[in-house]
Amino acid sequence: MKRNRTSAPAALLAALLLLSVLTGCGAQSAADTAPSEAAGTTDFALSTATTAGAAAAGENTAGESDAKTSGRETKRIRSAQLELQTTAFDDAEKSLNALAESLGGYLESSDVSGGGDGLRTGSYAFRVPAGRFPDFLARAGTGCSVVSRSSSVEDVTQDYYDTAGRLKTQQTKLERLQALLARADKMEDIITLESAISDTEEQIDTLSGQVRYYDGQVADASVTVSLTEVYRLPGAEQPASGFAQRLSAAFASGWNGAVTLLQSAAVALAYLWLPVIVVIAAVIAVRAARKKRRRAPSAPDAQKKS
Repeated sequence: MKRNRTSAPAALLAALLLLSVLTGCGAQSAADTAPSEAAGTTDFALSTATTAGAAAAGENTAGESDAKTSGRETKRIRSAQLELQTTAFDDAEKSLNALAESLGGYLESSDVSGGGDGLRTGSYAFRVPAGRFPDFLARAGTGCSVVSRSSSVEDVTQDYYDTAGRLKTQQTKLERLQALLARADKMEDIITLESAISDTEEQIDTLSGQVRYYDGQVADASVTVSLTEVYRLPGAEQPASGFAQRLSAAFASGWNGAVTLLQSAAVALAYLWLPVIVVIAAVIAVRAARKKRRRAPSAPDAQKKS
């Protein structure tokens, strides 16, 4: 009867050793505390469980390299970059926000800055449902000049199902560890099991976060829009006008050119003010010296007068 009582804890400890070996945590320390009479049982349990674990891993990863063959949904991450120009910055900004909302998307972030010429530049990051991604790209440039448009698709099917398979394996392992903990009656077994459970829970949290990230990236496409304000769109057709309108436009253009020229001259003088002042001061000093020499009488003239 005494030998039968010790066989159950030995088998429990053997199963614990197996799970510790699979996770790489505490296998050696647990083996050192195992009773010598349970060595044969431990080797058999380790061999059996390793085979079962390999079979389970095979079930989790089977067909991951070819999602279509395995019947699993293909996972793709879509993204695009748009560069737009507009003469009506506020209207274009509102139009982009309204377009994203009408398609079930949203504005993730924005950054607007003004240049020295008073024109603004904005950078926007939108998230749009993957199914409405083409609609957003087709309509985002309405009323604007599309400078550039690029898009890309990244296939993450293999990575997604690899991660999901590892997550399932860790969840199964956690259930087995918890079942062993419920039957453990030795303090050292309880401590080892609780440590293994904590490590497994951390792995589950990490893998769950990765799966959620993939789900979010696949479900919503990302679109980055660069919006630049300009005075006139490139290549825009000018409306026909009469002589008076053309003359008025010419005067306005000439005035703007004159103002721009004066501003540029003022800026140049601001950079060169010190050398100019030095030159002017030198010229004034030279002229003053010449005048002084002309007014002063020479030495022979002064003697004759005396």
